[in-house]
Amino acid sequence: MEKLLIEGGHYLEGTVQVSGAKNSAVALIPAAILADSTVTIDNLPTISDVGILAELLEEIGGRTEHDGDTLTVHPEDMFAMPLPNGRVKKLRASYYMMGAMLGKFKKAVIGLPGGCNLGPRPIDQHIKGFEALGAKVTNEQGAIYLQADELIGARIYLDVVSVGATINIMLAAVRAKGRTIIENAAKEPEIIDVATLLSSMGANIKGAGTNVIRIDGVDKLDGCRHSIIPDRIEAGTYMILAAAMGKSVLVDNVIPDHVESLIAKLREMGVMIEVGDDQVFIRTQQNLNAVDVKTLVYPGFPTDLQQPFTSLLTSAEGSSMVTDTIYNARFKHIDELRRMGANIKVEGRSALINGGNRLQGAKVRASDLRAGAALVVAGLMANGITEITGVDHIDRGYANLEEKLNGLGAKTWREKLTEAEAEEVENS
Repeated sequence: MEKLLIEGGHYLEGTVQVSGAKNSAVALIPAAILADSTVTIDNLPTISDVGILAELLEEIGGRTEHDGDTLTVHPEDMFAMPLPNGRVKKLRASYYMMGAMLGKFKKAVIGLPGGCNLGPRPIDQHIKGFEALGAKVTNEQGAIYLQADELIGARIYLDVVSVGATINIMLAAVRAKGRTIIENAAKEPEIIDVATLLSSMGANIKGAGTNVIRIDGVDKLDGCRHSIIPDRIEAGTYMILAAAMGKSVLVDNVIPDHVESLIAKLREMGVMIEVGDDQVFIRTQQNLNAVDVKTLVYPGFPTDLQQPFTSLLTSAEGSSMVTDTIYNARFKHIDELRRMGANIKVEGRSALINGGNRLQGAKVRASDLRAGAALVVAGLMANGITEITGVDHIDRGYANLEEKLNGLGAKTWREKLTEAEAEEVENS
């Protein structure tokens, strides 16, 4: 086990390249199951989730070849191998194996997924969609069992806007008989990315990116080559880092429309931003303004950027309020920021931040992926050295983090945990 150390106070300058979207990759890899021939996915981020999903495909008989940022999947010999335990429990996105295997084999056994603990995130809308398509779904000893004689298209209204449920129903429906209509669908760019891959395979999908998606099922899907969109959350994280400590930072390989809500809030804070076709140039100001933020479904402010943005607000003069309407348990980073001297109080779904105090380096722990990003932002701003444990969470979503930060002028490095530190982390 390792810890990440950050020596704060170093200003950032230069160019940082954004990787492919993590939230696309974790759905696109399972989607390859649906093809009957080779699928090649380019621009994959170098993160642990990608490796785990590739291993899961091999567990069900697939063959994968990983070369740099390219994954080639040979699905010809895959079969409906039950996956009740093991790697499937290491990440939440393993639930996409349900939709893909149900669509391909008409059956699946998948262990209930793991990933970041952000409070209740039920998969009832996924199950509602599978059942509407004709599947029988049962929960037995911590695993979901799905079985269908055949899948028939249906009209499905999602009670809650859910990215995961929208994608999972798409995966199951593309090889169903007849038309499926998903109403109140999520609109995130990653959904369009998945629909683009499936359409390249031969699926018939219309309306991805709107709240109504229509899918006409097909009997067969062929292999294809697909390049993943840039990661809007990684891009947003580096934009926040640049706003916190950047002399002049160019964030490259960005689709600016995907981070429009963040750009608006950073400008409201007084950050200087220039937007190009696929780049965002940021130069921070000495005195940032306090602002209020509320997370919303896309195209609103992303919940995945709430935590790092909260760290940035500790440097703004005055009082700010951050409200997370998506996940009610997404404030576990607040106690760690308090260890660093932040003046923050949590009330229900909101965090009240009195900014303007310089943070101090401390020993802190990342409880989830974006909490880890928040602590990285805080560590770069703080006086002294910050030690972050729980680095495995950060590695799930940020490719080559230290290399990218140090390339901008930060001073970060890793060290092995002592036995006592490792035991403390395991017991926490």
